[in-house]
Amino acid sequence: MENNGEYFVPINQVAKKLNVPAHTLRYWEKQFANAIRPTTGSGGRRYYRQETITKLETIKSLLYDKGMTIAGVKKILHNGDFSKEITEQKTKIVEQPKIEKTAVNQDSIDIAINLLKQAKMILE
Repeated sequence: MENNGEYFVPINQVAKKLNVPAHTLRYWEKQFANAIRPTTGSGGRRYYRQETITKLETIKSLLYDKGMTIAGVKKILHNGDFSKEITEQKTKIVEQPKIEKTAVNQDSIDIAINLLKQAKMILE
């Protein structure tokens, strides 16, 4: 996020910049209370410092781009080094079970087509 001379940035601007709803930022505040602490102004409005916005950008990247869980991000925050953990973090890819291809004979296809034609006539 560009620093436009503003030390505190309102939640709506941060949400727009990160392309997430404001309620997501409030949820992240609860989940990552040690790292995300906005300043509240009059009326309870939230304002974020630049270093907090950087942490929010990193959290978003870990959750959305790297596919990590909340618990995984909490672990990284607990360790205290985002950049090191991001480069070392390997996303686990769960292998999908392979579907065996079976030979389909022409008779099976013809039977299926006839059933579909009959169903179509009934529905019309």
